[in-house]
Amino acid sequence: MAEESFQERTEKATPRRRQKAREEGRVARSQELSSAVILCLGIVTLYLVGPLLVDQLKEFMIYIFSEAPNIHTDFDSVQALMSSNILTFFFLMGPLMIVLVLIAYGINVLQVGILFTGKPLAPKMDKLNVASGIKRLFSSRSLFALARDVVKLLLIGTIGYLSIKSQIDTFFNMSDQSIAVFAAAMGKMALKTTLQIGAVILFLALLDYGYQKYDFEKTIKMSKQDIRDEFKDTEGSPQTKSRIRQIQREMSRRRMMQEIPKADVVITNPTHLAVALKYDQDKMDAPMVIAKGERLVAQKIKEIAREADVPVIENRPLARALFNMCEVGSYVPGKLYRAVAEVLAYVYRLKQESMV
Repeated sequence: MAEESFQERTEKATPRRRQKAREEGRVARSQELSSAVILCLGIVTLYLVGPLLVDQLKEFMIYIFSEAPNIHTDFDSVQALMSSNILTFFFLMGPLMIVLVLIAYGINVLQVGILFTGKPLAPKMDKLNVASGIKRLFSSRSLFALARDVVKLLLIGTIGYLSIKSQIDTFFNMSDQSIAVFAAAMGKMALKTTLQIGAVILFLALLDYGYQKYDFEKTIKMSKQDIRDEFKDTEGSPQTKSRIRQIQREMSRRRMMQEIPKADVVITNPTHLAVALKYDQDKMDAPMVIAKGERLVAQKIKEIAREADVPVIENRPLARALFNMCEVGSYVPGKLYRAVAEVLAYVYRLKQESMV
């Protein structure tokens, strides 16, 4: 059943699935690539700063040996000497260490970006499951790691052997050279061999990164049902969304009906449409539509208007124009000012006559 469920995962992961995996610390990352880049760039850095580092270490050693006869053997003197020398050593090696730290941080950022999460460190009970452990031991990932390590070991051994073999004559020809010349030649030989091995390791690391990316994409794939479930979680089911919209319409309609008694006039066509207008000369730039509706809603608007003694005026062209051109809460457009002004003037005149 689990195998069938896994095989059904044929769809690419959604952005939400990717973000969730990232928050859990599950990303496409190759430890081999990080190690290979640190090795290669570390060797290059050592080659660039090596001469300066050697000169500084040389001066340091000369100082140590020249001052050796003057060093007291009591505890305080030895402690002070060790503290001073250790600090000097860190000052000498500090730049190289800083460069290596920056390289290590940079290659990880290039692979996964800036990511801080403690979830991978959280204890998981399934890791104690013997059956799951055996399954992971013989998984495709473990087999790939085994094959990668075997190939890496064979290639490193072969490249190292061929590199040393090609330089062995140079090694024997330096038997009569000074120690400084011999040490410099040995350093260059070691550097050349290490760079060749580093290039091979870097090539294998790039292959490993490609596999890790492929394996990651495979593990986060989703089935069609997973995508539907995620859509329901984020957007809600169609039934729920429809019910929410219905409730929102009912609430909006209820608020609209509560505004009708404040209207100055309701314009109808006369049976299918009804539009309620309100105009406050001191607060409004133009008359405002505070309610509108058709059919049963129009009948309800007229009923509430009559109960509140709001004039209901029949004007078919104006009612149709207001209904089509205006939303509830919007002002009457300029092209309808004249027609609406005539209706409002008529309503105000009726109010004045009724008051006499």
